[in-house]
Amino acid sequence: MKKPSPYLTFAGAIPFVACAFLLMIDVVTVPMLGSVLDVLSAYGLVIGSFMAGAHWGNHLDLAEDNKWAVRLPLYSNVIALGLWLGFLILSASSFIWLLVIGFISLLVIDYSLHQAQIISHTYFKIRQYVTAIVVISLVIAVLQL
Repeated sequence: MKKPSPYLTFAGAIPFVACAFLLMIDVVTVPMLGSVLDVLSAYGLVIGSFMAGAHWGNHLDLAEDNKWAVRLPLYSNVIALGLWLGFLILSASSFIWLLVIGFISLLVIDYSLHQAQIISHTYFKIRQYVTAIVVISLVIAVLQL
């Protein structure tokens, strides 16, 4: 049986696409969930933190003399805490732009990890596609505000 991670990774982009679509058709609230913008912001915070946590996990298997053994936990904490603080203090539209920056930053880190052969080519390709879907969805969503 094939690993479910590629499917789950693509499925994780669905709420971003759905929120962007809802905002495009002027649906601003969803029954039982509330504001589409709040849903998008909270989900973006969760996924951004999750992805930063994946970087933290990657560093655990690295030798101490590997430059990424120090960089990954530092970068992951800066990104996760930056997103959390942004969620708390920024306007919704500013926070969505911060999410765009955060997801692109996470992909840049993954590019470096791919170059260092810490993550596989297949995983990096999936990350490229899903990050593109997520970033485009976030930009479409924020342009509707």
